[in-house]
Amino acid sequence: METAQAALWVVVMLVVLAIAFDFMNGFHDAANSIATVVSTGVLKPTHAVAFAAFFNFIAVFVFHLSVAATVGKGIVQPGVVDTHVVFGALIGAISWNLITWYYGIPSSSSHALIGGIVGAVVAKSGFGQLIGAGIFKTVAFIFVSPLLGYLLGSLMMVAVAWIFRRTRPGRVDKWFRRLQLVSAGAYSLGHGGNDAQKTIGIIWMLLIATGYTAAGDSAPPLWVIISCYAAIAVGTMFGGWRIVKTMGQKITKLKPVGGFCAETGGALTLFVATALGIPVSTTHTITGAIVGVGSTQRASAVRWGVAGNIVWAWILTIPASALVAALAYWFSLMVF
Repeated sequence: METAQAALWVVVMLVVLAIAFDFMNGFHDAANSIATVVSTGVLKPTHAVAFAAFFNFIAVFVFHLSVAATVGKGIVQPGVVDTHVVFGALIGAISWNLITWYYGIPSSSSHALIGGIVGAVVAKSGFGQLIGAGIFKTVAFIFVSPLLGYLLGSLMMVAVAWIFRRTRPGRVDKWFRRLQLVSAGAYSLGHGGNDAQKTIGIIWMLLIATGYTAAGDSAPPLWVIISCYAAIAVGTMFGGWRIVKTMGQKITKLKPVGGFCAETGGALTLFVATALGIPVSTTHTITGAIVGVGSTQRASAVRWGVAGNIVWAWILTIPASALVAALAYWFSLMVF
């Protein structure tokens, strides 16, 4: 473990890089929060990102730091972490986010960061320094979160269809245009609560490794928490419009009632995962919920080819970001 003698400028640079990743996380994942509410016409894009950013930030007052603790202390053995590992992890995650954003692929910022941490640690000390329980529950939820989103989204859609079966479609549409504001707010709250904490976790990991924070502290410094929630909210404000189109229209066509069901199913999944301290992908979650809503209409309502391309991106995220992180780790050894 590094000590407090670690060069302050290196630590500051890495904190700034982590905040930049957090901003990019909000930018990249804005589509998860706003795609349905924009594609159904309930909110204009500029209003939608401001709405989502607000709920991203106020999540700081709602959720405990369980996910931050998992990322900061539950993925790798603390003694192996140093500035080179953190640099490699962040470069691996940022690189994958940029590639998938450019091609409009809704991949997971969360798993890009986990893959980056794993790749940098393995490059330094091998697989023996990974904490199996933390890795297992993170990898397991690659499959659990979209399946749970699918299940909850489809069940919500079936229940709503049955409850409002005798109500005129025009009236249903009017009600759910209003209710979708509630579901979009809830989903953005879950997005901020889970995703901002991942960056809090890696900064916490860095501060412990360099001796600027005690390993026994129950929480990171307050400035870390506020900075990360603010960064993801500002990133959401800028919105990743390439991915909005994929999420909102290319997978399946959504009406306000479908948007409400998808967002509510996704939000419930995020609330459960955050309470359990599991860093999940908001992308996986909302994609599963959207597919679940679409499949209740008919199987052909879902563009399975687009969904298949997204799944391939999910599979490649951790190994691709891990590879880049390992290369970045070795590069940092030569530079710093």
